[in-house]
Amino acid sequence: MPRGYDRQLYILPFDHRASFESRMFGWTAPFSDAQIEEIAAAKRLIYDGFKSALAAVPREKAGILVDEQFGSALLRDAAAEGVVTACPAEKSGQHEFDFEYGEDFAKHIESVRPSFCKVLVRYNPEGDRAMNRRQAGRLRRLSDYLERSDRSRFMVELLVPAEKAQLDALGGDNGAYERELRPRLMVGAIEELQSLGVEADVWKVEGLDRREDCEKIVAAARSDGRVSVGCIILGRGQGDAKVRDWLTTAAGVPGFIGFAVGRTVFWDPVADWRAGKLTRATAVDEIARRYRNYVTVFESASSSAVRTDT
Repeated sequence: MPRGYDRQLYILPFDHRASFESRMFGWTAPFSDAQIEEIAAAKRLIYDGFKSALAAVPREKAGILVDEQFGSALLRDAAAEGVVTACPAEKSGQHEFDFEYGEDFAKHIESVRPSFCKVLVRYNPEGDRAMNRRQAGRLRRLSDYLERSDRSRFMVELLVPAEKAQLDALGGDNGAYERELRPRLMVGAIEELQSLGVEADVWKVEGLDRREDCEKIVAAARSDGRVSVGCIILGRGQGDAKVRDWLTTAAGVPGFIGFAVGRTVFWDPVADWRAGKLTRATAVDEIARRYRNYVTVFESASSSAVRTDT
């Protein structure tokens, strides 16, 4: 497959594992059979909400991101439905990226055969150099494997957490870090990883408040002939208003092709269903509604930007 992916892509991610298990259920592994079934049932509910939304969202633009452990059947069903599938390769709940299945990572990718193999990496280019080198080496290994195997594209979810020294220099102001420093560091992280042989088809990045920062991210992602590489915005579990702002800003920038918004879509409906506050059918409908709404937000902002440009 040629490098890159520039078609519109609206992902509902529910590959959350350690955070989902501990915060939604209050459990830690190992799980009993009954607990495994309950976690899987919650993920099935999210998926059913996604499928319900397909009545109003074009299938070729829609996708799910779910883990193999609790979602292998959902990945197979989604592929049969003609929607994009993505599956994580990283070990959950770790500060440093490593493979979920160790040396067997390739075997698991070949077994699931998702449209995208996704990894989450926390990478601050001004952070721990030794850890960054280790992470880049593992990412390069996966990037090379995916290019050789021609089975799945590569989606890199890039988080750039603040270093203590960076925050201290800003007087401990997290808001200033988010606005003034993180965008530059995101560009630096993409450029550094590319220079080390990490070639993503799609960069899944944290939300940005300014159009010019989105433009810089796309310029980095598409540098040196990578003209078809796409970028998508993640939701970070933020409230509805903030997510809408991020999507609206990004949608107006060519190269931002969509989003991956998960917890803002599914968390409250699933929690309310488990608490008996919602029926299952109502929870499914609410997940579908929220997901559809973000598709509408992105597409409306994208269309408005096109009209303005012309």
